[in-house]
Amino acid sequence: PPRCTWTKGSPQARMLAMLDEARQSGCSDVHVVAGQPARLRRLAELNTVGDALPDATVEQMLMPLLEQAGPAMREQLETLGYADFSVEFASCGRMRVNFARGRSGLKGCFRLIVDGPPTLAELGLPQELAKVGDYHQGLAIVSGPSGQGKTTTMAALVDLVNRHEPAHIITVEDPIEVVHPIAKAVISQRQVGLHTASFHRALKAALREDPDVIVIGELRDKETVEMAMQAAETGHLVIASMSTPSGAKTIDRLIDMFPPEDQAQVRSTLAGALKIVVSQRLVPAADRSRLVAAAELITGSIPLWSLIRDNKLFQLPSLLQRGRNYGMIRVEDSLNDLLARGIIDEEAAKRFADDPRAIGAKKKSASSPGSGTPPTTGGPETEGEGPAIPGQDLGKAALGAVRNIFGRGKKGDS
Repeated sequence: PPRCTWTKGSPQARMLAMLDEARQSGCSDVHVVAGQPARLRRLAELNTVGDALPDATVEQMLMPLLEQAGPAMREQLETLGYADFSVEFASCGRMRVNFARGRSGLKGCFRLIVDGPPTLAELGLPQELAKVGDYHQGLAIVSGPSGQGKTTTMAALVDLVNRHEPAHIITVEDPIEVVHPIAKAVISQRQVGLHTASFHRALKAALREDPDVIVIGELRDKETVEMAMQAAETGHLVIASMSTPSGAKTIDRLIDMFPPEDQAQVRSTLAGALKIVVSQRLVPAADRSRLVAAAELITGSIPLWSLIRDNKLFQLPSLLQRGRNYGMIRVEDSLNDLLARGIIDEEAAKRFADDPRAIGAKKKSASSPGSGTPPTTGGPETEGEGPAIPGQDLGKAALGAVRNIFGRGKKGDS
């Protein structure tokens, strides 16, 4: 992606200062909209920074980025009305960018990306996820609503393979977000719209390139799912994401993408290919300083495969309750673990639980036998603190500096 620096005092430099302060204050997203004040998202809340930005100022801030991204991105904005790409700034790192035009004019949304792939321990995710690095074929899915850290978790899984296996990894992303360093694996990262026309075409080509691992940014349509399952069936490890709220909804969505007459065969294929589904959500810490991950984990096992094949996924909650012997974890188990360690409060735990009645039912420490979420090791946390998602672990002091760039602004404006 383009690596950007701009003349001091220009509208672009003004925006760069805002992005830099957003990074320092632990924000996840920055919104720049013609005719409106800039807004920064931190811990799921949008904060207004300054006065409304004139259309001409927004154009001056954003269009140079589009020019540096290349003619393909400009054409995408002109023909489709939006453009997705990534940029890298010398001072504040990599960001995923979306530009779109609407009634008020040009809009830019910047998602701040971690500087490099984190480890699973740093993310505070269950140790069972590390088994993905041992799989030589099959389908591993990272799911969750938008903005819940799926890309970061996928990057950690790819890094796990990259650091330990002499494998050939091909990623297909829209756009490329986390850049992986050279380690044991050979990694080819491709961007839809820049290096390939679509996920489906990229997967078709990838199967001819002797891959060991194929990483798919998102399973969006029937054709991509079909190619992913074919790859998983034919000796490749496929790691993909889906914007679904739970493991059960993820499996349902995979099957429902196909017409009814094909679903019996799809269930049979999926039952044989599925290795693991992790569904995650980011929960505000009790001190509101950061977001921490709570995860549901569904692992491939004979009982799970039977439920998929026999079209009895309505029994999955019951399997999760008794599935600890298979390494399965309910999201309530994960939330209860965070609650017992004082990392989150009960209100947040109940708000993010599928079954709020299960919160607080078993207040066990992370190391107690039968605890839902195994204790993480090797991460940066200290006693009494939970793992933080990178980029979300700083206080609000720097956020005030952002407002100084554009004026006062106020919290919660929309």
